Amino acid sequence: GGPSALAQVLKEFPANFDVPILITQHMPVHCTRFLAERLDKICALQVREGTEGAVLGPGQAWVAPGDQHMVTTRNRSNVTLHLTNDPPENSCRPSVDVMFRSIAKTYHNRCLAVVMTGMGKDGLDGCQEIKWHGGRILVQDEETSVAWGMPRAVIKSELAERIVPLAEMAHAIMSIVNAHKVREAREMVPT
Repeated sequence: GGPSALAQVLKEFPANFDVPILITQHMPVHCTRFLAERLDKICALQVREGTEGAVLGPGQAWVAPGDQHMVTTRNRSNVTLHLTNDPPENSCRPSVDVMFRSIAKTYHNRCLAVVMTGMGKDGLDGCQEIKWHGGRILVQDEETSVAWGMPRAVIKSELAERIVPLAEMAHAIMSIVNAHKVREAREMVPT
């Protein structure tokens, strides 16, 4: 989503949110650092621009650097960020599709994709990969989107689990994460 939409959603998360958040914005070099710094000042989460080898953890949000794709890799028990200069996808670098595909391969059915306001269809192929791995997908509704291209592409492909107004997005995300934690805890209890 755009910077204003991101700020509105991220401000709702507590500092101890249990999972890391990864963000890809179609922004040029240096603008993503300023975005991360601005979000860090107004959010309880720790918001940083992605760096090579950063270890993901709870309470963190990472913004893909301008002109670099941001992907995840599993390294023993840690998940780390990797930055690439691979060719643009959908005329974008960073690309949502690149990030979503890597998250699907790293987290499988334990990932949640959120597609918010944006032009074009970047994110659609990545959502297909996330859905294939059993992950979940939320999209922002048309009424609250500044540009509805990206969410519309996901909806038209019937990949969206829910269509959510911007004001309800943070709550929807936290509900899904909390429900997943409860389900995992039940599965770990011996019968």
